[in-house]
Amino acid sequence: MQTRKLGRSNLEVSAIGLGCMRMSFGDRPIGDRQEMIGVIRAAVERGVTFFDTAEVYGPFTNEELVGEALEPYNGEVVIATKFGFKHDGGKGPSPTTGLDSRPEQIKRVADASLKRLRVDAIDLFYQHRVDPEVPIEDVAGAVKDLIERGKVRHFGLSEAGAETIRRAHAVQPVTAIQSEYSLWWLEPENEVLPACEELGIGFVPFSPLGKGFLTGAIDESTTFDSSDIRSRIPRFSPEARKVNLSLVEMIRRIADRKGVTPAQIALAWLLARKPWIVPIPGSRTIERLEENLKAAEIELSSDDLNEIDGSLSKITIQGDRYPEIFKQMTGR
Repeated sequence: MQTRKLGRSNLEVSAIGLGCMRMSFGDRPIGDRQEMIGVIRAAVERGVTFFDTAEVYGPFTNEELVGEALEPYNGEVVIATKFGFKHDGGKGPSPTTGLDSRPEQIKRVADASLKRLRVDAIDLFYQHRVDPEVPIEDVAGAVKDLIERGKVRHFGLSEAGAETIRRAHAVQPVTAIQSEYSLWWLEPENEVLPACEELGIGFVPFSPLGKGFLTGAIDESTTFDSSDIRSRIPRFSPEARKVNLSLVEMIRRIADRKGVTPAQIALAWLLARKPWIVPIPGSRTIERLEENLKAAEIELSSDDLNEIDGSLSKITIQGDRYPEIFKQMTGR
């Protein structure tokens, strides 16, 4: 597996990481714990050194899963986790309970995450969502203190805008920004990616396969269980999917020509954008894991990239990327 450095930091990770959220958290059916531990360890054996989790996933259970799976590899892998949601009556943090990035809360989360992850220091500690009630300078200052105390190694932000990134970076250098970015969500290209390039910050795309849409496995006739968040996402409505399939058809044409899968083209495209971009697709089977990792071996020619860019300029994606309740938590 090739490696990449996240921006100008000294944090070097595999070119493709592993998003672990859906292994124990989410609307769709989740995996058996021991099977998921096996997938995580299989990823390490195949060269993956970058794993993503968060306190809110579960809550807590995903960090515990990742901690158990990766304990034998302490010092060999990089684990990223996140803080930033309120705790509800001892039940833990949840996106429905709102945001909380007060410095005292950040430090409490850090101590608890260290125990669940079974590590001496958190490699990369993201603010999960920007909290409008807490100045970003206070957030950055709290993480800076944790870094100085040896509890955290690197600071990150998730779904933050360019101005917020600059303000945070002035207090404590930001190592990575994690935001949604894929062939059907290009918004980071407007301001966030240029800011990352200027400041020397790495970028970690989540949902790099568009919650499965870019794999080509979903069409307008696909049905989603009511427990599946995609049943509530506007761009996954049957009408939107019918229009949005033109994007998948373009990806499939290139994939067929190269003898690879649409998912591999979608990931290879992200890798080709910048050398400091590291996508974190979620994989819950070894088959999907291996398929995704092989994307790092695919070279897209300038003709391929021009074809993709030309097609993207003619395609208008239909539907919002989140239902209204989640859109409220993607502030800048």
